Amino acid sequence: MATQRYDIAVIGLGPGGEHVAGELASAGLSVLAVDHRLVGGECPYWACIPSKMMVRAATSLAEARRVPLLAGATAEVIPDWSPVADRIRDEATDDWDDKAAVDRLTGKGATFVRGTGRVVSANEVEVDGEAYAIGRGIVVNTGTNPLIPPIDGIEDVDIWTNRDLVEARELPSSIVILGGGAIGCEFGQVLARFGVDVTIVESGPRLLSNEEPEASDRLRQLFEDEGVQVRLGATATKVSASDGRVELGLDDGSSVTGERLLVATGRRVDPAAAGLDRVGVDPGAHAVPVDDRCRVTDGVWAIGDITGKGAFTHVSMYQAGIVVRDLLGQDGPAADYRALPRVTFTEPEVGAVGLTEAQARDQGIDVRTGSVPIAQTSRGFIQGPGNEGILKLVEDAGRGVLVGATTMGPAGGEVLGALSVAVHAEVPVETLRSMIYAYPTFHRGIETALGDLG
Repeated sequence: MATQRYDIAVIGLGPGGEHVAGELASAGLSVLAVDHRLVGGECPYWACIPSKMMVRAATSLAEARRVPLLAGATAEVIPDWSPVADRIRDEATDDWDDKAAVDRLTGKGATFVRGTGRVVSANEVEVDGEAYAIGRGIVVNTGTNPLIPPIDGIEDVDIWTNRDLVEARELPSSIVILGGGAIGCEFGQVLARFGVDVTIVESGPRLLSNEEPEASDRLRQLFEDEGVQVRLGATATKVSASDGRVELGLDDGSSVTGERLLVATGRRVDPAAAGLDRVGVDPGAHAVPVDDRCRVTDGVWAIGDITGKGAFTHVSMYQAGIVVRDLLGQDGPAADYRALPRVTFTEPEVGAVGLTEAQARDQGIDVRTGSVPIAQTSRGFIQGPGNEGILKLVEDAGRGVLVGATTMGPAGGEVLGALSVAVHAEVPVETLRSMIYAYPTFHRGIETALGDLG
């Protein structure tokens, strides 16, 4: 029987869970905050923050190599991973120590328990066998784990996931990356720019399969120009290791080898591990179903990657705000994912919001598109080397509003901001055409793409 009682339990303290726990504790509720790993979750320790430090370092190498073309000077570029590894350890992660995050959370009044939490019922949770009665609500933010595909022999090989690469003090001489999504592409380009021999193996027909084909095709060409070998439509059938190398057998009978194998084939949800099967969730579900207030059932909410609304920190934080309002009885808008932004931090960055052209057509929308290559814009011309990319708009012609956009190019993620507002607020295309766009900027390409809509 539970002897300890709290108003709220938050299981999983990634960015969204930490925010919920801290806000509700600050509001005067008694909050039990539980995580068996680091407070802050994947983002600050193994994902968003350290990986973008890696990207920043790799981009600086690429810029240095452009000096002879842009400035006529001679530049010798000799990569060294040590400063990157030091910065990740010392500045981003405090050597993977979450004391500052724990202190921040408990300083707001929450009770932190490090352990594995599970939902027992809508008013009870268990942490490593200890039961707690919960009077007002349970919020689950347990995230996801790397998906390791069932390939013959993979369990016998010392593979890497994103965590192993982020923690690496030294880089291998060569690597095979299984998966051509955002993680595989970002890490692949980073490693190649640091002198690693990189091969990306993707079972689908293109890189970044969820984005516009124009962006995928350009990225593949850029990768190959930088020496990255890209194998598309190739399914891994067998993994083996010998003499310090890993061999990945493919379904066409060929194979690729590298000193390391990085598995970047996605993430998996485990509702049963969080006890959500106790409140009616299918233990084999690929995502936890929630309503527009992130409720799983009466008394239980879920946020973050496990909800299947997008494995992004900004989605988790967005949902966290909704849950805080719901639990405090405050008014506010329900969840709306129509204008969900996403950015792959390759160079060029691939930013996108809302629907792709294909997704819009699949929904029966009367689609009209407009686009412009970044190199053909004034700022792209000024940029010179490194100006690759495209700006593409997807319009619902019947309503005269944008339902999606892609901004692939320098600062693509930043240019995306204006288009996210346009999609979210359903700003009429005619209103966008009447705006004044600063010159010469990358975002001025929006005006040109609008003109291409017809």
